[in-house]
Amino acid sequence: MPAMIPKLNPVQEPVVVHEALDTTFTGIVHPISTPDAPVHQFRGIKYANIPARFRQSRLHTSYPAQTDATHFGPICPQPRYDGYEAELFGIPADELPHQNLKQSEFGCLNLNITRPGDATPDLNLPVMVWVHGGGNRGSGSSWVYDGGSLVQKSMIVGKPVIMVSFIYRLGLLGFAASPALREDNKAAGDEGVGNYGLRDQRRALEWVYHFIPEFGGDPSNITFFGESTGAADIVCHLHSAANEKHPLFKRAIIQSAIVECEVPTVHAAGAQLSKYMSALCLHSIDDLRVVEVEKLVSVDQHLRATNDGTFFCRHFTGSLVLDEQQEHHHHPYVHLSSNLRHDDHAIEDSRGLQVLRHSHWLQSSNRLRVSSRSRSRPRHAHMCHQSIMIGDCSDESLLWSLTASLWSATAVERRVRAICQSLSKANVLLRAYDIHPHLPPDELHARVLELINDSRFAWPTECIAACAKRERGGKGVWRYVFDQEGPARGVPHHAVDLIYLFDNVPQPSPTPKCSSKPTCMPAICPAICDADDEDEDAMRLIPKRVEEPSDSDDAEASSSSDSDVSTDSGYFEDWGVPAVDTYAYTRVRDAVQERWITFAYGESPWREDKVYVFGPEGEVGERSMSIFQGRRRTQLWKEALEPLGMPIVQKVGTELCNGPPLPSCGRF
Repeated sequence: MPAMIPKLNPVQEPVVVHEALDTTFTGIVHPISTPDAPVHQFRGIKYANIPARFRQSRLHTSYPAQTDATHFGPICPQPRYDGYEAELFGIPADELPHQNLKQSEFGCLNLNITRPGDATPDLNLPVMVWVHGGGNRGSGSSWVYDGGSLVQKSMIVGKPVIMVSFIYRLGLLGFAASPALREDNKAAGDEGVGNYGLRDQRRALEWVYHFIPEFGGDPSNITFFGESTGAADIVCHLHSAANEKHPLFKRAIIQSAIVECEVPTVHAAGAQLSKYMSALCLHSIDDLRVVEVEKLVSVDQHLRATNDGTFFCRHFTGSLVLDEQQEHHHHPYVHLSSNLRHDDHAIEDSRGLQVLRHSHWLQSSNRLRVSSRSRSRPRHAHMCHQSIMIGDCSDESLLWSLTASLWSATAVERRVRAICQSLSKANVLLRAYDIHPHLPPDELHARVLELINDSRFAWPTECIAACAKRERGGKGVWRYVFDQEGPARGVPHHAVDLIYLFDNVPQPSPTPKCSSKPTCMPAICPAICDADDEDEDAMRLIPKRVEEPSDSDDAEASSSSDSDVSTDSGYFEDWGVPAVDTYAYTRVRDAVQERWITFAYGESPWREDKVYVFGPEGEVGERSMSIFQGRRRTQLWKEALEPLGMPIVQKVGTELCNGPPLPSCGRF
């Protein structure tokens, strides 16, 4: 559906009389609304307060008698980059919606609620809470993540849901940490250090948990879903102490997580913070607290979670991914008795609010008993193991296409060997990805992108999924792969799933047919050309549409054939023909939205022993795990990545993403 739909005739603004908060929220009728599927939206609702910079937020519960929720609230201060979405999706900026959202350091913690227009407090609808990605930029109020289409689809398929998006602190404001800052926070009565953005996310969940019923939502049926760094944050929440003691969401969807599996210590984070402070000519924590916020966000930062000793669960080892031997060694059952809770009816959160326990799912997470050592039983019985859906796109690494193109084969060899500190292991890795000094530059570029993709996305995603499955006794984990091409770029690039899930990105406008192949990768310089309907030569290159297969029982022979299709380029032999037509777009969009909604209802989105595929060329449905092995380089991971271990592999990927060192400017 288009991103912007003309508003309907003026109607009465929707209101929610909220007795618990002693206020009346006034929202808007969403522009996507129709008489048969009305959608209401409540914008800019404040959910938490920030007492000071680098302080933990506090739940907000005080509102005036009338609360205007018709406009988006401020977002976290961040670098202004108006062309980000255009570059990401490959669509000209003038064809995308324009937003000019106010930035505010202390007033940015607000959320948006999109719900069916006929929702009432007694409906108890499932709630989907979205965590946006984007690293140090973005917000839950971005037009990309607008929940109108997803909520309306849920109504059409007869499974209405409520969607919540929110803003949290980013960059240094959300994740700065150091020993000095920890002592400063302790003196002010705060617990831990850093992770301010993660704790903001927890506050948003707390607000939804307490106050969503009046909007028609069920607080015991919350799905936490996010993409990129937002998905990585969800992985952190799954390992958090708060989630272990009082889980606020029942299931999670992890989309294309950019996750640092080895969470840095406070000292390691402090060393990184010192570099940023030096760049800003700051000498103390006091200087850091008073410097203009514009200077803080101007620094190129790579900060996220910190293992501060309080945010993560007590037995957390510092790694978000452990193999079976590490799990057995680092998680003895001696910790079980210390986590036992005696109150089976209510627990207190940080504000002293009494939270009724929903016995049908929350109570079981605190019912602890000594587990046997039988391997048939899941480990970590004391932890809350929410069900998860997890997957990645096949060409995530196109984010770093430009920097990857700057490497020479010799430079890659030197860097990989220096990181691995083992000539034999480095050589195995280089041979596995066919990187050698005689490789032509264009082939080298593709090989480097493959290595980045596997080290930063594909292999960590599989490791997280495998670890989660072991923790859950082989149940409660659903795996998918997203190989559907983007409508503009023609490749399954990073964030392409957002195009289909939220259905807000306009389809690219037709442009004249290309006379030749572009000289660079579509991720750097997208050249999207649609063949004219009357061009018979071009139309011959478009594959014939096949009969739509069933989502649940596609023929295995058809699956095998489809799995052999390369998704490296997304274009057919003639680069002028886009890979995504209306049929393929609609088919994948409907499949994604319906699978996500089904999962939010607590139903199995597909068989757990299968993998669900989205694309290429409009293919959707369950496939055997052997198809997954054909879609991803699983055998290569075992041979080249596993022997190195996750820390070294992610270090290799990060270094390749950064590009080669810049040449010295000392001589000309």
